[in-house]
Amino acid sequence: MFCLNDTMRYFLCPGKTDMRKGINSLCGVVRDKMGFDVRMGDVFIFTNLSRNTMKLLHAENGGFVLYIKRLEAGTFKIPQYDEKSKSFPMEWKDLVMMVEGISENPNVRIRRLKARRNDGFY
Repeated sequence: MFCLNDTMRYFLCPGKTDMRKGINSLCGVVRDKMGFDVRMGDVFIFTNLSRNTMKLLHAENGGFVLYIKRLEAGTFKIPQYDEKSKSFPMEWKDLVMMVEGISENPNVRIRRLKARRNDGFY
């Protein structure tokens, strides 16, 4: 089952990542650049140079899962870098705020494209 939740640890990879990379290459980035073992169940987050595409890599029972989000408008806001962990340690709420474009200021919302919904059934 695909699921991410607030009991997991989240780490944003520093710098830009080539979004053409797949699961195997991203596992190498986690090991070589971040110094983590992706099989431990943590969620690793990657963004491209323009910060409009994000990939999340996660190991579950039975295999790896790769989530992708590409923004049609706006960019992802990146948190502060932590030298100790060589990453941007995050919590579930931080990831949700980053993906949804929510800022800490309740009066400001980062621009996001509104998806068009069809009222009919397919």
